[in-house]
Amino acid sequence: MPSNLQPYTRPISSRPSQSWTRFFKALLFFILFNSGCFMINASQFIFLLPLRILPFHFTKQLYGEGIRYTKGAFGCLLILMCHWFAPTKIKVTFETKGKGSFSQEHVSRLIRTYYDCNAGFLDLPKKFILTANHQIYADWWYMWCLMYFVSPQGVHRNVYITLKKSLQWLPIVGWGMQLFNFIFLARSWASDKHELASRLATLGKQAEQEDYPLCFILYPEGTLVSKDTRPISKKFADKMGISDMDHLLLPRSLGLHYSLRSLAPRIPDLHLLDLTVIYPGIPSLAYGQDYYTLRSIFFDGVAPPVIHMHLRLFKVATDVPIGDLSATESSTIPSTKAENHVVEVDIPSDEKAVFDAWLRELWQEKDSDIAAYHDQNLPRDMNEYFVEIPLKLRHRREYLDAFCFFSPAAFGYFWRQLRQWI
Repeated sequence: MPSNLQPYTRPISSRPSQSWTRFFKALLFFILFNSGCFMINASQFIFLLPLRILPFHFTKQLYGEGIRYTKGAFGCLLILMCHWFAPTKIKVTFETKGKGSFSQEHVSRLIRTYYDCNAGFLDLPKKFILTANHQIYADWWYMWCLMYFVSPQGVHRNVYITLKKSLQWLPIVGWGMQLFNFIFLARSWASDKHELASRLATLGKQAEQEDYPLCFILYPEGTLVSKDTRPISKKFADKMGISDMDHLLLPRSLGLHYSLRSLAPRIPDLHLLDLTVIYPGIPSLAYGQDYYTLRSIFFDGVAPPVIHMHLRLFKVATDVPIGDLSATESSTIPSTKAENHVVEVDIPSDEKAVFDAWLRELWQEKDSDIAAYHDQNLPRDMNEYFVEIPLKLRHRREYLDAFCFFSPAAFGYFWRQLRQWI
């Protein structure tokens, strides 16, 4: 293998061993990242949980604001770790011809807002489900970083994801994820569909009533493309008599379909923001985890020089075939004892089939996009317009936010508010 190749173009197993300098940088990353997580979690326990216990409506509101602050702090921490230990940038392009197209006017406004006005954010909708292809375990990290650049205040304070139920009791990280109101699932659809629909219905209702952003991140493939999952996708495609994909796995539609149907009635302006993500250096038909892992990116310092993200935007009410929600009242159950809204437990089979075909067609377009990228050996820009976003914080004071150093001041503010109400 030529020695002049960039490290990110080589499989991790064939890269040269790291120097002692790199070892100390990796140790520093480990200390700083875990210190940040600890500070965020400690702020939640010390300053916020007492507000949750108090039986007042306004303390519940203050608690919610505090949790959003700590979630935003974690988003800032992710970006700061990229800036200090694994510098990269996100190159965002916009679909202008096919499904989920942006209008020319919207694209021009997005670029003008980011560059000409020097605002440093993308003027996208504030309430959406975010879907993307899943290649490496760092995908969620970079998705969360992108949310920092959506709207002037960022959507990184209002990110929600699903996780395995076994992770919720991990020390520090698991506790923090519970307080972030993430959704933990048992990987048994018979029980998970009730939990998913109920939790999303509640989150959607709160986001609409209180008018704050909402981003629910979901990977329809369910897992990474790998040598273990590729044969499973091929076997299922053969069984169903449909074409398999070359660079992606066949998407699973049920989780996304339930999520859309749970949120759409509560958020009339709900959108589906779909990303096709491509990492440079990974050859065609190779597996992303052979080239990028969280360890190789942040411990070894071999980050992708740029991450290509191609955006499609759908208005759920008009552009996505989620089915007729008005006909499902008879198949709904109360979401919780405390809520008076209902969530769906069954979707008609014909509506499932239509949505499944729609999602599969979208994924086939993604597969073709990735193939075109490899065939040209160039970043696949669907059009001439793009935005390049360096992953770094806009303001230096946000360095303190990343470690929740403003928590004592925030607590003082909350305490003053509390004394006024008592």
